[in-house]
Amino acid sequence: RADSLIFLQSEEVVLHIEFQTSPDEDIPFRMTDYRLRVYRRYPNKEMYQVVIYLKPSNSELVHQNTFELTNLRHQFNVIRLWEENTDIFLNNSGLLPFAVLTRTDNPRETLTQIADLIDSMPNKQQQSDISASTAILSGLKLDQDSVKPLQNIIIIVGA
Repeated sequence: RADSLIFLQSEEVVLHIEFQTSPDEDIPFRMTDYRLRVYRRYPNKEMYQVVIYLKPSNSELVHQNTFELTNLRHQFNVIRLWEENTDIFLNNSGLLPFAVLTRTDNPRETLTQIADLIDSMPNKQQQSDISASTAILSGLKLDQDSVKPLQNIIIIVGA
């Protein structure tokens, strides 16, 4: 079962994102199943599928991006956040909550950078939303004491 599943669609494309905290041997089948269900309902729409692994793993399962049976092959994209460049995430406000999960030598320092970037945002609602998301996702990598200052920003902004 997916940790979190998101479907977004436009006139031409369906975007299917699955967030996973741990490897799952059923992912390839599940991605194929979703693709076929969407095709049945929207045969003229393209579909982009991606599994985003949030926590580091040495399991081979996090590298699987294909489901194969005789005469059937389906591929999807996989992102392992711990392999991604942190700067890309720090330079896009929508990706900030994920930055601490990327390839960083110092997650606490990255969290401090994120907090500074959030603090400099002019829109208070955006600050609150991104702070809350960042606090939740940072908890996957850091202890609660490290995340606590960010939670204080959420309380102040959300007040």
